[in-house]
Order: sequence, then C-alpha cells, then structure tokens
Amino acid sequence: MASPRIRQDLKALHRLVNQADLVLATISDPHPSIAAARESLNAALLLSKYLAKHEPDAAALGAKGGKATLASKGPEYFKRISAMRKTKAGGRPRKQK
Repeated sequence: MASPRIRQDLKALHRLVNQADLVLATISDPHPSIAAARESLNAALLLSKYLAKHEPDAAALGAKGGKATLASKGPEYFKRISAMRKTKAGGRPRKQK
C-alpha cells in the first residue's frame, strides 16, 4: 500500500477533481470543450482512486534498496573497497583482465 501521507494527498486530489466535475455538470447544454473536460476529469477520478488503493511499482522496487547488489558482490569486495579508502586509493577499482 502507498504511505498514509501519499494516500491522503491522493484522496484530496480525488475530492478536488470530483468537485470540478460536479461544477461542470451543472452547466446546461455544455459546449463540446466542456464535455471533453468532463471526460478528462472522469479519467483523473478513476486514476486517483486506483493510485490511492495500490502501491506504485517503482515504490515497491525502491523498498528493496540494493539488497541484491550487496548479496551479489560478497564480503571480499567490501573489504577491498574499505582498504582502498584507508590508503586513500579510493575510486572505482580498475577492470581485471
């Protein structure tokens, strides 16, 4: 699920878009541009409702935070990097041939 703060913001967005849609609905015999605006607002309503209920994929992937990188490199890599920092030989290690 999305964080409570993001969910709260999305619900506020949903309410604002809903209010705009209701205001446009009160116009009798709307101009074609108003009808198009209402279609866009209805799409925005559905999207904001969906996002409030579901966690975005990027946020789900970001929660892993490099765990795969740590596991694949192993402790020897980090020992070597630490030793390079201690001797001020930092930077990216040269490619091994």
